[in-house]
Amino acid sequence: MKTDNFIQEIQRLFPDLEVREGVDMPALVVPADQLAAVMTTLKEQQGFNFLADLTAVDFPEDARIEMVYHLMSVPGMAELRVKVNLDRRQPEVPSLTTLWPAADVQEREAFDLMGVQFRGHPNLKRILCPDDFEGHPLRKDFQFKTD
Repeated sequence: MKTDNFIQEIQRLFPDLEVREGVDMPALVVPADQLAAVMTTLKEQQGFNFLADLTAVDFPEDARIEMVYHLMSVPGMAELRVKVNLDRRQPEVPSLTTLWPAADVQEREAFDLMGVQFRGHPNLKRILCPDDFEGHPLRKDFQFKTD
């Protein structure tokens, strides 16, 4: 798979996204309202059939949380990073569990540890912290309560 070809095709289909050259792989910065459509296209038309991981990064100084998805094309030998900037006060994106079932646990981790809501997730509940835990421990402003 030639990187330039699929990048150009995605840019043609989704002109609002931004392309960045990464040190290790290209990155697309996608508007949150286009994430589902972009990811569906990447999987179904461009062969990115493996969601390697997803995570979230907290940028309190910018009042945003950045979702980061790493996709691979197997056996196409291509890697791609997809980023989505979210409002830190109400971070929400669509769930990708219907495209990649492996997103189930990873989205629950990002929900639990960073507070990101995944619209349409089949079982969005805490996975690492107790149900009555308050806050999201990977946010930079999180403080443990000590009694």
